[in-house]
Amino acid sequence: MNRQVVLGIDVGTSGTKVIAVALDGSIVSVATVSYEMLTPKPGYAEQNPEDWWNATVTAIQTVLAKAGDVSVACIGLSGQMHGLVPLDKDGRVIRPSIIWCDLRSDAEALELERTVGRDTVIQLTENPPLPNFTITKILWMRNHERDLYNRINKVLLPKDYIRYRLTDVLAMDVSDASGTLMLDVAKRTWSEEMCKAAGVPMEWLPPVYEANEVVGHLSAAAAQLLGLPEGVPVVAGAGDQAAGAIGLGIVVPGTVSAVFGTSGVVLAVTDKSLRDPGGRLHTFCHAQRNSWFVMGVTQAAGGSLQWYRNRFGQMEQTVATRSGSDVYTLLMKEAETVAPGADGLLFLPYLMGERSPHLDSQARGAWIGLQWQHTAAHLVRAILEGVSFSLRDCWEVMQQIGVKSSGWKASGGGAGGRLWMEVFASIIGNPVQIMQASHGPALGAAILAAQGIGALTEDPASIQAWLGTGNSVPPRADWVEFYNDLYPLFQKGYRETKNLMHDLNGLARRLQA
Repeated sequence: MNRQVVLGIDVGTSGTKVIAVALDGSIVSVATVSYEMLTPKPGYAEQNPEDWWNATVTAIQTVLAKAGDVSVACIGLSGQMHGLVPLDKDGRVIRPSIIWCDLRSDAEALELERTVGRDTVIQLTENPPLPNFTITKILWMRNHERDLYNRINKVLLPKDYIRYRLTDVLAMDVSDASGTLMLDVAKRTWSEEMCKAAGVPMEWLPPVYEANEVVGHLSAAAAQLLGLPEGVPVVAGAGDQAAGAIGLGIVVPGTVSAVFGTSGVVLAVTDKSLRDPGGRLHTFCHAQRNSWFVMGVTQAAGGSLQWYRNRFGQMEQTVATRSGSDVYTLLMKEAETVAPGADGLLFLPYLMGERSPHLDSQARGAWIGLQWQHTAAHLVRAILEGVSFSLRDCWEVMQQIGVKSSGWKASGGGAGGRLWMEVFASIIGNPVQIMQASHGPALGAAILAAQGIGALTEDPASIQAWLGTGNSVPPRADWVEFYNDLYPLFQKGYRETKNLMHDLNGLARRLQA
């Protein structure tokens, strides 16, 4: 008798990951297929949904080939949040997806503030109007691509487009829908009042479901392409942050996660919809019933290190290729040779603007304090520290609205590096438990699939049975006090350069006009 597995699919920013998990929680096989992010203009970020689909097909086929004699009991999904996937009346994609880190809709976010009112938007959706949210991307199409806008029949998010290709069913889950700025997060349903105020037709929005509800089944065409039987159940799934939290066991109030993906996220579970009146945090539905979370986002966390690798790490990439090693491992070894504080060097990780706590799409990255003696190792060390300080910014705001921590867990590619986790643990002053850091939201998607068929329940102990305990990284006692002294200088770095950043952005726009 073949072994039953569930599949977890995570449609990420840098690639799609698929994981096969046996019903006892053991990892059977994993595959990732990469694709590119398109930047046709400064501040723009797009991807082709067809690239997601092709990557998903290849990754599933690879996972099944690695897994051997297995049968797929259910499929779960996760994916990057906020990305706009507009479909026409025939279900075809109208334009490349405008993804989460795109900043072009800054004017549309301001338009919402002006016409609807910032406080009203927060009251209706628990979140402030920002260019990252899906609704501002829709309004940008209305203002700049009217012909394409007039063809819109349905609006999906990235993972929902993949589910549509798998099942022919149009649907969305409440956690991902929370990031559209069109959901009444407290009531877990679409906000008619918000959509009416913004001028978005309600009929464009698919039905919303809880994350572990079965919403469709594998179509005959998709089954034949993937080499699976027709009719495999597919659950609604969840946005990557909610799914990543599930995959870490972040399901009860007091537990806090830090995600070191392309973006960086601090997330804490609450048993009610807890609002930040200043709009510095996001409040979203969690991927379990009657559960929510508050979340602070650093736009470029692992993305800052990826940017450095791509722009300045050619030597390390060459060495890694020749030696068969990992380029990030080499970068970390270099950074290990540098003392905390990088000999007076600070890094502001605002390469793609910033969300929490600054809500400033015009914020920009910077190294402050560069000196003749600084090396590549200093630059990397400063990146690790700057991103960690930015995540501490998020946590400081959470504490202000009453969130408390009973323990920290971490995930994402960056969480696989011991040095970075030591830096982060020392900056927040708490031990950090690393829970299957390399699997992230894909594992959470698999857990949701298992819940969808009753193999797991929403009881925390049921989920924890799949996860184990992970390794704990403690703060370095000799670093904690130093980082506490350095943190206010990091905060001052943004305050002192904010106006300069905005002036430079204005000048750049004039030159591009």
